[in-house]
Amino acid sequence: MSNTLLALNLAESWRGFWAGDIGVWILGRGVDIALLLVGAMLAARFITWAARRIVRRIDAEYVESDQLVRSESTKHRQAVASVISWVSVALLFIVVAVQITNILAIPIGSLVAPAAVLGAALGFGAQKLVQDLLAGFFIITEKQYGFGDLVQLSMVGAPEESLGTVEDVTLRVTKLRTPEGEMYTIPNGNIVRSLNLSKDWARAVIDIPVPTSADLNAVNEVLQGVAERADSDPQLSALMLDAPQLMGVESIGVDTINLRMVARTLPGKQFEVGRRIRVLVVEALRKAGVVSPADGPTPLVEAIVHPATAGGAENTQGPSEQRQ
Repeated sequence: MSNTLLALNLAESWRGFWAGDIGVWILGRGVDIALLLVGAMLAARFITWAARRIVRRIDAEYVESDQLVRSESTKHRQAVASVISWVSVALLFIVVAVQITNILAIPIGSLVAPAAVLGAALGFGAQKLVQDLLAGFFIITEKQYGFGDLVQLSMVGAPEESLGTVEDVTLRVTKLRTPEGEMYTIPNGNIVRSLNLSKDWARAVIDIPVPTSADLNAVNEVLQGVAERADSDPQLSALMLDAPQLMGVESIGVDTINLRMVARTLPGKQFEVGRRIRVLVVEALRKAGVVSPADGPTPLVEAIVHPATAGGAENTQGPSEQRQ
């Protein structure tokens, strides 16, 4: 009997709770607010999932294709996908916040004065955030750089520039991966100058120092052969847009003359092409009887003696051979 009475009392208390002010508020407004919050969280997760799926699909298209580098449109689409997801989530929560104020019957007019004061305070405190967002907007719309680009960024107050590969770019920050594997997170508002080293195409520059006593005609013939060999190399020619060009004398010093060779390459491949061409240059000069002093502070190729001044074949020996 006592158990029955206790159960009846609990049931009456439970019904009384839902009939009271708190219960009515929970059923009338609390449930709606909870459903809005849960729906917003699920929608935000869906937006993030969809953006990541789009990025993965873009990456898969690049991996499955025969392209050696990402196209500019691919890099821009990846950046736009991340920005759209970020903006969509922000707008979603703003809409949910407005709906919650409507459910709570908070008069918008009464919030005008506090909102003005709060807006002024946030305006002074959030100037940097607004600057970051605006800078990120122009970086993406102007296609200054995108995912996978090799860039060098100059920043306000930074003692040196940051060089790395773009791994993520949003409206607020740019993330760079350095050649050493470190990750830079740079607010977009701090960037005052961006140098894109992989925009559309790049150029490999190879400077070749030779002594002033060298026969430049003979050196030019050797370097022209290097250019032809590089252009006929299947692996190297796949990275170049045209054959290497010998530009001639770049500068004249007291003891050396610098010759320059350049080659247009695919975006971001200028360093690899430059290293391979330098190997070909060293091999060609050594086959031509040109050696480099091993004990000098700066490796310089030895002179190719002019035929008019060469007393014989023995004069083509380098200093190391003469010392022996």
